[in-house]
Amino acid sequence: MKALAERYAGALVDVALENKQADQIKQELAQFAAMVRESDELRSFLANPSIARASKHAAIEQLVMRMGASRTLRNYLFVIVDQRRAGLLIEIEQAFSALLDARQGITQATVTSAAELTDLERAEMNAALVKLTGKKVQAKFSTDTALIGGAVVRIGSTIYDGSVRAQLERMRLRMVTE
Repeated sequence: MKALAERYAGALVDVALENKQADQIKQELAQFAAMVRESDELRSFLANPSIARASKHAAIEQLVMRMGASRTLRNYLFVIVDQRRAGLLIEIEQAFSALLDARQGITQATVTSAAELTDLERAEMNAALVKLTGKKVQAKFSTDTALIGGAVVRIGSTIYDGSVRAQLERMRLRMVTE
């Protein structure tokens, strides 16, 4: 199913980049997927093969209008419903985001620090991550007081742990083994 979701997402990435609507479509698709994720009724309605396409199209039309979303998203959702892939919408949205980021040379990072970072510290952290990865970085920042100090950065499956907690743990292990 993941390959299928990626194929549908890839088609939307192509259209979004070609029409220079990448960021707009990413935001709109995420918003629509969030509605589907939060509403069991909507998810069931769109995925139910016994409900007529025209009814689904009308519902999508209303939701897209209410969101103020683009015609591109509306047409794409029509295709998803017509191809009976509405059940994959959440996976498609995740694949779309990942594929778009990859094509634009963007990498996602999560930065967890012991205390809230100032705007200057966030900018410095972003600059360091850009230097480290060689890519544009979109960082999400959060706090965890259990770190005591420092920060933990996750980029993909790689974790850079510069927290005081980790340093203390490494010192403890060294002392125990010596």
